[in-house]
Amino acid sequence: MDAMMDMSKVVKSLSAMMRGEVDYDAASVQAGALIIKSHAGKAMTSLFPEGTTEAPSEARAEIWTDWEAFEALASQLETYATGLESAADNGLAMSGDAQGSMMDNNNSMMTGNQNGMMGGGSGMMGTTQPMMTAEQLATMPADSVFNMVAQTCSSCHTKFRLEKK
Repeated sequence: MDAMMDMSKVVKSLSAMMRGEVDYDAASVQAGALIIKSHAGKAMTSLFPEGTTEAPSEARAEIWTDWEAFEALASQLETYATGLESAADNGLAMSGDAQGSMMDNNNSMMTGNQNGMMGGGSGMMGTTQPMMTAEQLATMPADSVFNMVAQTCSSCHTKFRLEKK
């Protein structure tokens, strides 16, 4: 739970930065991405040994009945956090300081496979295309990559976290 709280704090602080509520700071984005990355992937899945549904855990039983999807989201989060760390120096897309936003004529994110921003292999957004690599993400504006990180967190919470009462 401490790892999840660490990531939650990072997402909240970076959200304010991505929305322009506080000044953009690439070093803070890199530091936040490192925290998320340190808790993602195998580090995350190792926190959920089968059957840990007792309080204080907020995990649904579905985490173990659909372990493959949980692993895929944890891995996806690690890739996106790695990409965010590298993309931090690119700035924000909407501020005009991003180095080469990859927007097409319809203002949607281009990923090389032309299936939109979330072409993840997890099927999260209904496609079976390979997920973008950290190297591809590194060329994008930081706020675009951050949105992918936040969407991955949200998808995992929706599927695998009990709702707080």
